[in-house]
Amino acid sequence: MSEVHHIHNQDPNAGAEQRKAIWKTFWILLILTAVEFLIAFTVPHGILKITIFIVMTIVKAFYIVGEFMHLKHETKSLIWSILVPVIFVAWLILALMLEGNAIFEAVFD
Repeated sequence: MSEVHHIHNQDPNAGAEQRKAIWKTFWILLILTAVEFLIAFTVPHGILKITIFIVMTIVKAFYIVGEFMHLKHETKSLIWSILVPVIFVAWLILALMLEGNAIFEAVFD
């Protein structure tokens, strides 16, 4: 018995929309990383620099989780069930750092 394997002709445009979205995310992350690199060597150390890095890191995390982990394609209830605990953990870390005086010692010493 011989089996005949058929090669399925695939549409070359199949997945073009996903590739476009991935490249768009890549370029956004590349630009954000380049801006972070520029800020690291040009802005003097202080609360402004720390704030910029925190905001840019959150933006980068949004794009990574949304596109590469496919969270932006999920239902809103799943997104919120992941987002709310992350917010509380971030708040806990910030509260512990403020109580421990870690931020003020790092910035003003």
